[in-house]
Amino acid sequence: MFTIDAHLDLSMNAMEWNRDLQKPVHEIRKREAGMTDKPDRAKGTVSLPELRKGNIGLVVATQIARYVARDNPLPGWHSPEQAWAQTQGQLQWYNTMKEAGEMVQITNNIDLEKHLSLWLNDALPNDTKPIGYILSLEGADSLISSDHLHHAHANGLRAIGPAHYGPGRYANGTDATGRLNDMGKALLKEMEQLNIILDATHLCDDAFWDAMELFNGPIWASHNNCRALVDHNRQFSDEMLKVLIEKKAVIGGALDAWMMVPGWQRGISDPKKMHCNLEKIIDHMDHICQIAGNTLHVGIGTDLDGAFGKEQCPYDLETIADLQNIPALLTKRGYSFSDCENIMHKNWLRILQEAWK
Repeated sequence: MFTIDAHLDLSMNAMEWNRDLQKPVHEIRKREAGMTDKPDRAKGTVSLPELRKGNIGLVVATQIARYVARDNPLPGWHSPEQAWAQTQGQLQWYNTMKEAGEMVQITNNIDLEKHLSLWLNDALPNDTKPIGYILSLEGADSLISSDHLHHAHANGLRAIGPAHYGPGRYANGTDATGRLNDMGKALLKEMEQLNIILDATHLCDDAFWDAMELFNGPIWASHNNCRALVDHNRQFSDEMLKVLIEKKAVIGGALDAWMMVPGWQRGISDPKKMHCNLEKIIDHMDHICQIAGNTLHVGIGTDLDGAFGKEQCPYDLETIADLQNIPALLTKRGYSFSDCENIMHKNWLRILQEAWK
């Protein structure tokens, strides 16, 4: 089944992890054998050939570069200008993939319909098709000014998550607290005028509720799970899910194991011992569907290879191509073929088509 993944850090993997994503996953793992600079070396799950193999023809692909103040212990850049430059390097990787015929950027409904026609043509083999991508910014720290926002939009940026982890220049994120500052409020206003989608993922609770009150444009949560199943501020509470549903948002299920099962300890827990398999993401999806009373607000936003690999994802997923096993798991729970289509791609398509009218 045609699949959309609403959150992949492709350029980060290419530029910071130095992964040649044009190669098959097994070749990337072989190249990284014996490397110890990052915990996920030789355990990656994503590459462009694997996306094609899994019929994942469209992704939301990120730029990401955090600014960190002197007292912020998180990794990141020491000035917004450095962070901006990092995102521009990532942008050039996407442009290079376009030039190579590996990827194609989607910025409007004309692009989208053309790309869907290509990918839904079963007469053409998937390995001849470029991966479509919608450019998203995870954490807005790198936007030095509103001029930079307009420049980014002109380069195809179509979604922004104002926060990431910790304190941010525009909004505080995971493991932080605090309401939107004046810069954050102004950013939301500019995004609304530019028709940029608000990604509610990573917003701390205070900032989340401010954003829900202030923002009147299209909203999604590219990669987020449920607090009722894994109790952490990174997840959405049922009250948050209800307001997102009211605002016609779509929430993408994330495959980071610590977000899927309670009690996960980074660097210690093992997916099999923690019973972390793809069934667990169905639990999160089902929870949202039960709140909504339908399947119109759930999608896939894996975050695979988002600074973790097979050591911290479902044990029954070898590569991202195994997303094709999700429809069978949904069917086993009583979901219809139409429900599966909604979750695998139609919900993301609907929000894009409505946003880009």
